[in-house]
Amino acid sequence: MSGAQLSPWLHQQLSTLLSRRGHAWLLQGPSGLGQYNLGLELARAWLCENTTPAGACYQCASCHSVDVRSHPDLCVLMPETVALALDWPLDEKSQKEIDDKKRKPSKEIRVEAAREMINFTQHTRSGGHTKVVLVYPAERMNHVTANAILKTLEEPPGECRFVLASEAAHMLLPTIRSRCQTHTMVWPDEQQALVWLAARGLASADAKTTLRAAGGRPEDALELANAGLRASQWSGFPVMVSRGQLAALSDLSPAQAIDRLQKLCHDMLALHTGVTPRFFEVADLQALSGSLYSLTQWSQDLMQAARTAQHTYNPGLMLEALMAQAQQALR
Repeated sequence: MSGAQLSPWLHQQLSTLLSRRGHAWLLQGPSGLGQYNLGLELARAWLCENTTPAGACYQCASCHSVDVRSHPDLCVLMPETVALALDWPLDEKSQKEIDDKKRKPSKEIRVEAAREMINFTQHTRSGGHTKVVLVYPAERMNHVTANAILKTLEEPPGECRFVLASEAAHMLLPTIRSRCQTHTMVWPDEQQALVWLAARGLASADAKTTLRAAGGRPEDALELANAGLRASQWSGFPVMVSRGQLAALSDLSPAQAIDRLQKLCHDMLALHTGVTPRFFEVADLQALSGSLYSLTQWSQDLMQAARTAQHTYNPGLMLEALMAQAQQALR
């Protein structure tokens, strides 16, 4: 990512963070607000040979090393699934185990990786003025991993700085949060987000609808658009669900289906309590019914289903069950 690609609201936050002192920052907020990108750009600026109050230069050897994922003074602590998705290399042993199918990539930050990070902080810098550890998503540390890094996070050896980026900071141990300065991610206003989405090729109608579908979070909106969501598809989703048309869920994983149904349930509950819907237009929901009791029960059923969405044995049957629950709630 270059400076030109960084969104305006992240640029502003980056400048603010660079003007403040502190060896450990926790970037917190819901998904889709750019925690990872802001964390990486903060790390890049700290390592840059020609950094300015606005950020990195994007021209020096240090910036290039960050781009190609090979900076010797940058350690990225991630679940293996996330690292692979973001093109960060795994250590040789872990990569070989995965390639040989001895195990699957971890969805949590492994304690072995945390111990490697601690060794990294204790080595001499390669020549720059600091070393940086980027942890993302920080909530993917289990208690063993989190406890392993506590001492290093509180008192890093030499010139070492930490940036933890989280989309669920409430899941972090209080001892982790207390060792960091906290920055709460700023929500962009609607017009800023729409301009940013338009610059990435989204048509005006699709940009506005996907932004609404994402609850106002632009990066989530872009992900939805890239996955094929269009304005007409989203606006027609409530009626299709109320009619039991399984095609509304057929291209989704159970986790994705639950997420969309939870948004529909949320907005139906909002209508019943006199609150403006967040994810759908009022006109999209007017043909639907359902009592406050049935919708509340549906919300609880969806929360229960979300706990097992990643472990279902038969996704097709689960989607059918989800649709049956939805129809019953909306009658």
